[in-house]
Amino acid sequence: MSVAEEFEKANIAYVAQFDKGHLPLPPGRQVAVVICMDARIDPAAALGLTEGEAHVIRNAGGRASDALRSVIISQRLLGTREIVVVHHTDCGMLTFNDEQLRGIVKKETGHSVDHFAFLPFSDLELSVKEDVDFFKKNDLVLDVPISGYIHDVKDGKITKVA
Repeated sequence: MSVAEEFEKANIAYVAQFDKGHLPLPPGRQVAVVICMDARIDPAAALGLTEGEAHVIRNAGGRASDALRSVIISQRLLGTREIVVVHHTDCGMLTFNDEQLRGIVKKETGHSVDHFAFLPFSDLELSVKEDVDFFKKNDLVLDVPISGYIHDVKDGKITKVA
């Protein structure tokens, strides 16, 4: 059975007990969380969220510039009034640079991706501070509280750094 087929089977059980159809479209806690796509992180569990409370925007590294489109939509159309940025320990974004990944893609596909910024980083705390700063200084983002954390994948703890 493929993973997609496993999802279909799991969805049947989910639908049988589903009772969240009444939730409104805007997030109840008016917050957008920008966090890494790393499979070891469950944002709802780590941050105490339930369905309908927050927009959780996930991308490689939890990078702000990659999440900007979603944050604009979240704020301007759906009323979020706070942003939380979460990066994490042992992140894959710490393991490469743009040139390395561009070389891998070129070698494996024959296509140049020199125009791509993959947004890796070499300093975890600095990356959080830069992303918080990116949102704070961006004219497209509303002037709202913006904070940044590091999630430790070994013990689940979040530590505020910005």
